[in-house]
Amino acid sequence: MAAQFESVKALVFDVFGTVVDWREGIARDAAVFLARHGRGDIDPRGFADAWRRRYQPAMEQVRSGRRPFTRLDVLHRENLDAVLADYGLSPAAIGEAELDAFNRAWHRLDPWPEAVAGLTRLKRKFIIAPLSNGNIALMLNMAKRAGIPWDGILGSEVAQAFKPQPEAYLRTAEVLGIRPAELCLVAAHNNDLAAAQKCGLATAFVPRPTEHGPNQTTDLEPSGTWSVVAKDFQDLAHKLGC
Repeated sequence: MAAQFESVKALVFDVFGTVVDWREGIARDAAVFLARHGRGDIDPRGFADAWRRRYQPAMEQVRSGRRPFTRLDVLHRENLDAVLADYGLSPAAIGEAELDAFNRAWHRLDPWPEAVAGLTRLKRKFIIAPLSNGNIALMLNMAKRAGIPWDGILGSEVAQAFKPQPEAYLRTAEVLGIRPAELCLVAAHNNDLAAAQKCGLATAFVPRPTEHGPNQTTDLEPSGTWSVVAKDFQDLAHKLGC
């Protein structure tokens, strides 16, 4: 086990892409929704990608101070309206109730195949919790449905900040009552780990080479000197002695 982990008490996890496969989950619900509205011509995975592309720009409005802190459920719902309009579908014609139900597709994402078993092993030795830009209700509903065994549910409301803002990492450590060096971020994204490392956190890279589909070109390899690199959560549990 990496020497740095001797002082680590808690593992916090990026969720979208690292714990769950957002692309296939959103595409599954999108396929049903689009077929119901006579738009089976739209590729559901392409729709999922288009929805996700609006994720960072929407959060940047908050990070930059151009709008007050806003839960991700609200941002996702606004982004859904914009994506539907891009595809020539009228949100007004569809109706609020159906759009809200479709928006909760983000609450219904499935974990990667080994994720729950790996988390269960890691939980024996460490506190485990999400450190996601997702809000508490989203994280709670996702975990309940998928059997994700978190010790606690942390969402972006806890930090009132979106990663990679330092507050997202530092306030999470504060809420858990530990020093940043006693906290480790587990993520499939090198930029997330770099931001956490700057805040003094330990870091664990677990690649998810199909997060963006079969032709993914990003985050296939570690690009920094992370505390530990593992091929999946089961491998991480093994490397951390769980």
